[in-house]
Amino acid sequence: MPNVNAYERIAGNYDNGIVLLGDHAMARLPAEYGNLGLDPAVFARHIAYDIGVEKLVRGLAERLGCPAVISCFSRLLIDPNRGEDDPTLIMKISDGAIIPANHPLSSDEREKRLALYHRPYHAAIDETLQAAGAASGRAPLVLSIHSFTHAWKGAARPWHAGILWDSDPRAASALIAGLAAIDGLVIGDNEPYDGALKGDTMYRHCSLKGLPHALLEVRQDLISDQAGIDLWIDRLVPVFAALNDQDSLHEIRHYPSRAD
Repeated sequence: MPNVNAYERIAGNYDNGIVLLGDHAMARLPAEYGNLGLDPAVFARHIAYDIGVEKLVRGLAERLGCPAVISCFSRLLIDPNRGEDDPTLIMKISDGAIIPANHPLSSDEREKRLALYHRPYHAAIDETLQAAGAASGRAPLVLSIHSFTHAWKGAARPWHAGILWDSDPRAASALIAGLAAIDGLVIGDNEPYDGALKGDTMYRHCSLKGLPHALLEVRQDLISDQAGIDLWIDRLVPVFAALNDQDSLHEIRHYPSRAD
């Protein structure tokens, strides 16, 4: 595999009001890591990246005219949606797959991955949010896009999408209501995961700073092809645009995190 950058900035109008993020957009690895000792087929699975998210973020950014930041490396190398002290930052086993190159892992190798991939990605988010705030004169609305598997440990997941949030209800409540109003959609509130995770991207860049935000999870089987991605872009654009028109979603407000 070719060498990869830590992140990509997707162009948009910084005074738009919205910034999109894609923590797990790609399954790439730097050439020096080969396949981390894994079968290459693993990198088409959800454990390596969030299926459908890269194209979904690109399409949303284009339609909304807003900037976005996406990571360019597999979460199996190092997970950008984890704090530096999180024990799952560099996974040794994921959904039954043992990652040989991640165990044992020296402290030097851990630091190298942090320095070359994890920290530059987060620095790019910081810079983008600061630029967006300066351009618009108000707090940007941060929407992080992820995807989840249709089943877990043999149990089907009924949600078409889920909204994850910690303690700031502003964007999450509006997003849940907007999506639930679309006929036929089942929307999870802090499902299939809880949005309170200390040190993750939303905690670090939004909860601690009082920025309005929400994390959207779309079920992977619904965005596994271009037709599904296009459908979800059509669904999400008007909902996101309506959120962007709310003044309360451009104010800095601090809420105590449930993760602390």
